[in-house]
Amino acid sequence: MLSEEKADIESNEISSDSLLETVSDAEVNSRVSFEEFTDERILISHDAFGNKQMKIKVLEVSDETPPSKWKFGDRVKVTKILVTIKHLTTQQVEEGEFDIESIERELAEKRHYTSTNRWIPASDVKNGYVVGSMHTRLISDAAALDYIVF
Repeated sequence: MLSEEKADIESNEISSDSLLETVSDAEVNSRVSFEEFTDERILISHDAFGNKQMKIKVLEVSDETPPSKWKFGDRVKVTKILVTIKHLTTQQVEEGEFDIESIERELAEKRHYTSTNRWIPASDVKNGYVVGSMHTRLISDAAALDYIVF
């Protein structure tokens, strides 16, 4: 009788192991892992009145190496972005592609200053989109030249 119980326990362990392997294989192939999941609210920023939402997708990144990785961490220099603005009152969606590098040069030439910091921590880019807290940093020059009204 003891050997039967032992055999039952071993067969249960084997079946549970095979179930776990099957589940993990299914998750890898068809689902997003927990580490890859990004809440949509993190990627969206709002205007002061709460009438508009903005989302920024990174289209192009410079291959420059960051000047001091040890001090500021792993960062990337963004050169082109796609800005999507949704008007919440009318549900109208506007999109525009911006070359941040050329806008930065234009502002420096016209107004003799620039406020853009295109170096973004790599951890603040999720699934190709920039985290909402970095939006102002990327669009400040475009807003100064009235390319974006947000």
